[in-house]
Amino acid sequence: MLLLWAMPGGPEWIIILMVAFLVFIMPLLALISVLKNNFEGSNKVVWVLVILLIPFLGSILYFMIGRKQRIIS
Repeated sequence: MLLLWAMPGGPEWIIILMVAFLVFIMPLLALISVLKNNFEGSNKVVWVLVILLIPFLGSILYFMIGRKQRIIS
C-alpha cells in the first residue's frame, strides 16, 4: 500500500513538472538570455550572480527587470 502511495499518478505529475520547470528550467533560460545579450557596464556579471545565488527569485527578477536593461543592437 505504501508503494502505491509513493508512485506519482495523474495530478502529482503536473506538480512535479511545474516544480522542475521553476527550479531548473527557468534559471537556465534566464542564464542563457543573460549570456547571449549585451548589457551596460557590469550588469551582465551582476545578473549572472543573482541568478546563480538565488535561482528561483533571481530568474523571476531578471525576466521582470533585467530584460529591460539589455542593449539592443
